[in-house]
Amino acid sequence: MVNRRILRVKAFQTLYAYQQCTYSNANLAQDFIREAFLPDLNTMEVQDKGQLKRDAERCVQLFLANLHGDTWQSGGESDEKITHTAVKAMDLFKKYNRKDKEFLKQNMLTSVENIPGLYVYAIHMLVDFGIHVRNEKGKKRKYESQPEVQQGSVYNLGANKALQIIEENLGFRRECNRFQINGQELELEIKEWFRELVKPNEDYQRYIAIENPSFEEDKEILQSLLKKVLFKSEAVISFFQDKDLNWSENKSIVRSLASKVIKNLTGAEENTDEILPELALNWEEDKEFFQNIYNLTIASEDEFSSLIAQKTKNWDVERIALTDRVILIMALTEMVNFPSIPTKVSINEYIDISKTYSTPKSKQFVNGLLDTLSKELTEKGKIRKSGRGLIDNK
Repeated sequence: MVNRRILRVKAFQTLYAYQQCTYSNANLAQDFIREAFLPDLNTMEVQDKGQLKRDAERCVQLFLANLHGDTWQSGGESDEKITHTAVKAMDLFKKYNRKDKEFLKQNMLTSVENIPGLYVYAIHMLVDFGIHVRNEKGKKRKYESQPEVQQGSVYNLGANKALQIIEENLGFRRECNRFQINGQELELEIKEWFRELVKPNEDYQRYIAIENPSFEEDKEILQSLLKKVLFKSEAVISFFQDKDLNWSENKSIVRSLASKVIKNLTGAEENTDEILPELALNWEEDKEFFQNIYNLTIASEDEFSSLIAQKTKNWDVERIALTDRVILIMALTEMVNFPSIPTKVSINEYIDISKTYSTPKSKQFVNGLLDTLSKELTEKGKIRKSGRGLIDNK
């Protein structure tokens, strides 16, 4: 399956974007109201501009009072135009939200489906660097009649044992075929990037000075090239941006997955078909989780925002960092609606997300509030865990 943490992160990023869209849509609805109460330039009648402005603000307040409610509340407003305009603004707000919700969900799914291909590309670039070095070694021997250069030279990367395991691995080759990745597409770029980015790299210079590098040293240079070349240089990043419209959000995930492939190599994978476990997708199951956590979090926003507000009486819930609000509502949604996932797992996952995406103090805030709310919801029977080892939320 796809790593569920990746799915949570992508859902969080998308829900954060959706929240920003709802704020913008609320502002657009208020602009619609104010425009409805502008003086009519096509009439000869005398118009009270001050009164129109006051009516517009009354209409805006009526709209805002109903922003989070399920049923329309008149608030005692008797002016037909004000009520009618506020209702139209609310319909417009909800229409924009529905459109944004669907667009962001489809974008979220496409973004995740692209991630495996992106990090296979990154690994393939490293393999191409190694092939380039081997090709250069062959040219030297053919045209300059030089004796074969031993390991422990500028050709170390061509003999990199970790790269050879990846290059020869059937699982890796299968995934390259699946995503139509081959060395021909970037042949010229690989030569240029190697010359301008890899060769001057200080870690690479130290690596080629090593006589007979160890397997760990072979892995270390690959990690360095990932971090300091592929995911840092503008030329390579531009390539990935062309491949993926969501690169700015996906970059850290792709880098982490590519790094994990190298980190997990032990030197005993020569006869192992799968060295890329993250690509063994059970996408239908993961897709269901992915869409459910997204849809249910949006549906649960008002309920859990109210619950959060009750536990943070010294804070206006609107003043809590938006990242923290999204994280808290996602976590509560998962705990209540996914009985097979242990509560502690959910809490730990969202604490980790807060470490990366929220404020320095968010970890303690999210941890404390989720711990309190999970116990309360469990006591009320709203959190029910089922399955082996999960009865009574254990």
